[in-house]
Amino acid sequence: MTSPPSAKNLRPFRSFYGSRSAFAHATKPPLTRRYLPVLQTLRDYDAQRSRADFAAGITVAALALPSAMAYAQLAGISVSAGLYALLLPVVAYAVLGSYRRLVVGPESTVSILVAISIAPLAHGDAVRYAALVSALALMIGGIYLAAWAIRLGWIADYFSQAVLVGYISGVAVVLIVGQAGKLFGIALDPSGTFAKAADLLTSLDESHALTLAIGGVTLVSLIVLGRFASRVPGALIVVCLGIGLSWLFGFGDRGVAVTGPVPGGLPHFSIPDVGTEDLLSLVGPALAIFLVGFADSILTARSFAMRHREPVKPDQELLAQGAANLAAGFTQAIPVSTSGSRTAVNDGMATSQVSGMVAAATIAVILLVLTEPIQYLPSAVLGAIIIYAAAKLIKPQAWRALRRSSIAEVVIAAVTMLFVIGIGVLQALVIAVVLSLLDVIRRSARPHDAVLGYSPTNQRWSDVGHTTDTEVSPGIVVYRLGERMFFANAHYVKRRMWAAVHGAPPPVRWFIFDAGATGDIDASAQSALQEVVEGLRAEGVGFAVARARNALLQNLGDVGLADLIGPENFYPTVMLAVAACEGQPPISRPDHDSSVDQSGK
Repeated sequence: MTSPPSAKNLRPFRSFYGSRSAFAHATKPPLTRRYLPVLQTLRDYDAQRSRADFAAGITVAALALPSAMAYAQLAGISVSAGLYALLLPVVAYAVLGSYRRLVVGPESTVSILVAISIAPLAHGDAVRYAALVSALALMIGGIYLAAWAIRLGWIADYFSQAVLVGYISGVAVVLIVGQAGKLFGIALDPSGTFAKAADLLTSLDESHALTLAIGGVTLVSLIVLGRFASRVPGALIVVCLGIGLSWLFGFGDRGVAVTGPVPGGLPHFSIPDVGTEDLLSLVGPALAIFLVGFADSILTARSFAMRHREPVKPDQELLAQGAANLAAGFTQAIPVSTSGSRTAVNDGMATSQVSGMVAAATIAVILLVLTEPIQYLPSAVLGAIIIYAAAKLIKPQAWRALRRSSIAEVVIAAVTMLFVIGIGVLQALVIAVVLSLLDVIRRSARPHDAVLGYSPTNQRWSDVGHTTDTEVSPGIVVYRLGERMFFANAHYVKRRMWAAVHGAPPPVRWFIFDAGATGDIDASAQSALQEVVEGLRAEGVGFAVARARNALLQNLGDVGLADLIGPENFYPTVMLAVAACEGQPPISRPDHDSSVDQSGK
């Protein structure tokens, strides 16, 4: 066994830690670095990283420009509002975001929610529509900042690994099916992913041959470059070649869908002119978009961050997304959220937030002087890039890991994926979180427990069902509960305690409860524990507690259970409890029932 540290090496806690918490960072970073993560990146920046970020930024900009125009139209507003969302909002997130490779901008789900929310309020007035969209973006940003101020980032912890795997796989399928029409030159049913897939399968004979050839060559080129020349910016190369070949051979005149004319100019700062009544009408939609956007941001960021073993800070994400949406509201842009497709491309090329700044700068230059070349870019090239990036989001090994953990987690992931594909992100996330909580309750209702014996080989107390050399003390049952005892498992634990007693060779003289993994207990658990203590005593079996935490000791003392058990029957270790009980005779059966005042009086 490991020996304790030498006394001469020990120091008083306060002299070593000072006044701070033992869980606080030993050296607190400066305030600016905590709230501006980009500063930490710039400290260690070099020319090699800048080249990668420069290529990634230009590629992401090329991808973002046509999709931003499309999402703006989907939201019911001019394409300029989508393009403006690629400027200051992207810079705001790059400066404040906790995950350096995440890309924000116009996104399909948010655009749909914007259209549904604003259309009934605008009454066909384009100017009023634009003002309401800007006001909605400001309100969404305000909600993000309010959530950041009260530290609501903890809600992200309710998105489990199973939800994350299912969500990102569902998003990948949605992206692949959604872009497949561009690859084949077919206009698909816009009503949903399943409808699009069915429409695609029944319309393959209508494929445009030249479009399919362009998309197929682009996709194969990306796969080959990714396999044999991973350091080459394949997406950027195919975008440039696509523009050049389209201009040279006139793809647009041959029936190939191209991006088309791009409006120029930069936005100006303004405050939308809307009334109080309109603002109140936007509260509900703003909350809905906030929930969808934050969930999307956290799940996407964590999915990609796992690859690089990098942390994602939910509270910092609230601040960054809030600033991005405020920037959108003040510059006549549509509300922004995380872009899974552009993040997938950026994650494979970029090293830092600088790529986002390069992307914004590229869009600004394009809006000012280079709108002409972009109009020749074939949509099939963009579709192939997004499909290639989305396919890499589906990780079979992640599903196998869930299967090794629990079949229930596979079910949660599968349900999440199907609902993301079938009914939408918000509904899918709500259902997935509910399923995760139900799984937690299911696990808590049947917690891991064990009857313990001492293992000379391992020199510790071990589960007698899993360790072959364990030794037990006749007449003594040592029972360990693996987690908290509360209303959902109190009756189950009570039955298991009795089963352990009745399963031991008689006569049983002492029952030792190893409470090392058990925190405080609620009223239901208190009542169940009282029944066990009194029931065992009625059968002449003593009850002792080992390794009880301070919170549990306080709780048992407050309700009188500590007195019922007996202060002398609490021990710091299982070994001491067993040794003490071995030296004690059987307890006498009581002549009358004892009782405990559950109010603690």
